[in-house]
Amino acid sequence: MKDFFKEYPLFISIITLGIFTAFEHSFSQTPMGNILGFIVLFAVIIYASLAVAHHAEMLAEKFGEPYGTLILTMSAVTVEVLIIAIMMLHAHNPILARDTIYSAIMLDINGLLGFSAIIGGIKFGEQPYNIDSSNSYISMLLVAIGLSMVVPNLIDAEHIDSYMWFIVGVFILLYIVFTKVQLKKHKYFFEYKSKDSCTNDSCHHSENINGWYHAVLLAIYIVLIGFMSEILAVFMEHNLEYLGLPLALGAVGVALISASPELIVALRSALRNNMQTVINIALGASLATILLTVPSVIVISYLAGLELNLAITPMQGTLLGLTLLVSIVNFNDGETNMLEGFLHFILFIVFSFVLFF
Repeated sequence: MKDFFKEYPLFISIITLGIFTAFEHSFSQTPMGNILGFIVLFAVIIYASLAVAHHAEMLAEKFGEPYGTLILTMSAVTVEVLIIAIMMLHAHNPILARDTIYSAIMLDINGLLGFSAIIGGIKFGEQPYNIDSSNSYISMLLVAIGLSMVVPNLIDAEHIDSYMWFIVGVFILLYIVFTKVQLKKHKYFFEYKSKDSCTNDSCHHSENINGWYHAVLLAIYIVLIGFMSEILAVFMEHNLEYLGLPLALGAVGVALISASPELIVALRSALRNNMQTVINIALGASLATILLTVPSVIVISYLAGLELNLAITPMQGTLLGLTLLVSIVNFNDGETNMLEGFLHFILFIVFSFVLFF
């Protein structure tokens, strides 16, 4: 109970949710109210995401890798699916899911991984990781992105619904098989043991970590973030209309909110010279985003009777292709450095720039 009463983000989130639930309509009536509501809710969601990152790290320490990053990426994808579902039902935007998935991949690989490699490279020079993990992730990403976001451009309109349901089955199968490989058959692919890796005697005592406590609070935070995001979606839509900004920024906002716990953990890991965790988070989150979000939005769209378009545009395809091509070249030697991180971060800057075109 002593630790529970120190969960300040939890209490602040509950209070904030209560206030905005009661006064959402009043705030949304004026431009200033929408801006203020968006800023406050966004700040509280990020604050709650810090708590998500903390509890995910505790579970990671409790159960070890790759379970820790799997828990973290699953938490982020859950938040992402919740927000996308809420915004789809609210805005009826057929390309929202596509733009959010695309933004999440660019943010994870080019933003998160790129920036982590830069700061890690500045501090340590070269940072090693298990090359088997990057190869496994990238090959899966090539297949998943190609099937869900490229092939739909080539499918006739009369067959696209059948293809989408086919993809649901294929992606569920892919995720089950990959998860089994990651956790059982080839678990060592996603681990890296350095010379200075801690031993059971020198590490934190994971047996003293209450797994149930952190798991329950992690779930509560995710639910709270989901509810706050529902209100945030209203303010975000109004602000984009008032300010005349591209609607694609809304998708970037969704990706940023869902990826914020991962970003925090990845930066901490890079500063601890643990690039394996960064690789697992960045590439694993991108893969989970594709394999779990795509089937979820297809089912949601069908149940709600909404139109859905997952086919990427030529610009999106070009930047995704460059991202995967650079990843194949950079992540083939088992070490990252500042230059590799800089190349990916440049791609993220270009991605951000062309949003306004």
